[in-house]
Amino acid sequence: MGTKRKRERFTPEFKAKVVIEALNVESSEAELCRQHNITEAQLSQWKRQFVENAATLFESNRKQSDASTERIAELEQLAGRLVQAVDIQKKALDWIASNRSEEE
Repeated sequence: MGTKRKRERFTPEFKAKVVIEALNVESSEAELCRQHNITEAQLSQWKRQFVENAATLFESNRKQSDASTERIAELEQLAGRLVQAVDIQKKALDWIASNRSEEE
C-alpha cells in the first residue's frame, strides 16, 4: 500500500499572490509552481478563476451595498411593526388594569 498524500488547502490570499506573480511573468509558470510547491494544473485553474471573477471585484461593493440597504429597510419596517405591537399591548394592559380597578 502506498501512502496517501494529504490534500493541501491554500488560502485565497496565497492563490491571489501566486496568480499575480504568474501574470507579472517575471519567471516561468513551471518555475513558479516549483517555488510554491503547486501543480501547473492548479495554477491554470486559479488563473482561470481569477480572470472569470475579476469584473465582480468592481461590482461586489455596489451589490453588497444595495443588498445591505434593502435588508436595513426590511429590518426597519419590522422594528416599526414590533414597536406598534408593543404599544398596542401596553394600551390593552392599561385598559384591562383600569377596568379591574373600576370594578373593585
